[in-house]
Amino acid sequence: MKKLISLLICLCMSGVAFSQTQVIAHRGFHAKGNSYDNTISSLKNAQELGVYGSEVDIHETSDGVLIAIHGMSHRDIKNVQKATFEQIRNLPLTNGETVPTLDEYLEQAKKSKTTKLIIEIKSHPTPEQELRVVKNILNAVKSYKLRKRVEYIAFSKYVCDALVEYAPKRTQIAYLNGDLTPAQCHELGYTGIDYNVNVLKAHPEWIEQCHNLGMKVNVWTVNDTATLQWFIDKGVDYITTDNPLEANRLLGK
Repeated sequence: MKKLISLLICLCMSGVAFSQTQVIAHRGFHAKGNSYDNTISSLKNAQELGVYGSEVDIHETSDGVLIAIHGMSHRDIKNVQKATFEQIRNLPLTNGETVPTLDEYLEQAKKSKTTKLIIEIKSHPTPEQELRVVKNILNAVKSYKLRKRVEYIAFSKYVCDALVEYAPKRTQIAYLNGDLTPAQCHELGYTGIDYNVNVLKAHPEWIEQCHNLGMKVNVWTVNDTATLQWFIDKGVDYITTDNPLEANRLLGK
C-alpha cells in the first residue's frame, strides 16, 4: 500500500511539472514546410501549433526601421544595423519571403489570442540607440494593443534596465546573458532568467532559486529529446526550442 501511495505521489509531482512547462518556438516554427526563421510564415506556424510563445529577434536598420532578423548579416550585407531597410528588403530569404518589419510581425501576432510574442531586442552599438529601440518597440506594441501578449528578452543589461524603467508594470522581462544570479536579476527588477542550456545545466539550483523569488525560468535552445525531458523534469517554466513538436509530445500535448 505504501509503495502504491509513493507511486501516486510521484506521478502527481510529474504531472505538476508537465503542466507548468510551456513551449516557445525559437524564431517561430520554421521547421515546417517552406518556412524560414523570423518570418511571417514561421509565426503563423507557431500560432497554428498553439504553443505558448513565438520568439522573434528585432534589429534597427540605419534608417530607423525595426526588422525581424536574427544575425547581423543578411545575404551579402555584413551588418544589417548599418544597412537601409530598402537594401535588406530587396534581398529575399531562401524561401522567397522578405525580411519582415516589426509592424508586420505585430499585425500577424494580433491574429492569435493564445500564442504570445517573445521579442528579443538585439544589442546595438550605443546606450542611446538601445534606449531609442526599446521605446520605439514599446510604442509599437502599445499601438497594436498587444502589451499583455508580448514579453521581452535581451542579452544587453542596459536594454533590460530600460524595459524595467519604461515598460508597463507586470511586463515580463528576462535576461539572456547568463552571467547574473537569480538574486541579482531579481534585485534589478527583471521578472525572469532566460539562460542557455549549458548555463542552467551547470547551475540547476538557479531554477529553484528563481521560483523561490517568484521569477520565471526559460532555457534555450533545447532540441534533443533527452535534454528536453531533463528540463521538463526540473520544472522550468518555458523551453525555447527549434523542435516544438517533440517538446509538445513529451508534454503530452
